[in-house]
Amino acid sequence: MVPQGPLGYLTIWPTGEGRPVVATLNSLDGRIKADAAIVVAGTNGAVSVYVTQTTNVILDINGYFAAASGSTLAFYPLTPCRVADTRNSSYPQGLGPPYLSGGQERDFPILAATSCNVPASAAAYSLNFSVVPHGALYYMTVWPTGESRPVVSTLNDIPGTIIANAAIVPASASGDISVYPTNDTDLVIDINGYFAPEGPNGLSLYAVAPCRVIDTRNMGGAFSGTRNPPINVVGSQCAPPVTAQAYVFNATVVPTGGLGYLTLWPDGEPKPLVSTLNALDGSITNNMAIVPSTNGKVDAYASGITQLILDISSYFAP
Repeated sequence: MVPQGPLGYLTIWPTGEGRPVVATLNSLDGRIKADAAIVVAGTNGAVSVYVTQTTNVILDINGYFAAASGSTLAFYPLTPCRVADTRNSSYPQGLGPPYLSGGQERDFPILAATSCNVPASAAAYSLNFSVVPHGALYYMTVWPTGESRPVVSTLNDIPGTIIANAAIVPASASGDISVYPTNDTDLVIDINGYFAPEGPNGLSLYAVAPCRVIDTRNMGGAFSGTRNPPINVVGSQCAPPVTAQAYVFNATVVPTGGLGYLTLWPDGEPKPLVSTLNALDGSITNNMAIVPSTNGKVDAYASGITQLILDISSYFAP
């Protein structure tokens, strides 16, 4: 999204359905922003877009979901896990320092992060990319190693703040992905699942009408630390079925000041060392999050005081 001034919000949804009361992204300061989204195809395969103010919109695609067949992949959720951090020398070779140099491609051997339990059969990864730029970062692109760098952007960060964006990235034959930044930046990569051939515990995507699970401005109020109680997704007005084992959210924070990070994870598990999004400048910030769950609930941790909005667009289940 390239707004021509402040943009209250943008919503994307299946063509032919009523515009839902959800937001895909916000840009009240008018900055160029990217946000991942899994969007159900509407009439004639189209999607509709609504914006509160004038803006240019860029849509990049990295895959699609179709009826099960011999060539389709299943989704396997993982407890969110940190794959790489170029600031930290304790990560395996290729997943730690040095930082990424502007204008240079770098390969990341995702399978070398053995503690994350990603199998070699993974054909695509569900990842979250957080950048810690050394100045303005015009854009960063991620793609399968061995292919030509595509003309797409995974995120934009011209102000040079710490930000995150989710992406589903196909894996190369060796399991690697490539990253290209226009400017120097550190990079943190978290994983929350992968796609592989159908097998035991494999899940399929089920679409729902975009729906607001929670808005703490109307329910519970702002929080910091671990939110109590957990977010009851099954018990919300959206009421996804109890068979759901991972939810596709658009997470939005409305912080009262600088927010170092927000983390979402399965209720009942320890808080993982990952982040879902960052808003150190205190701006309203969004990101897609695929969050596993075993009991219909998810946990949220905020490093500062914030309101939280979770919109659901689909879920994964057997």
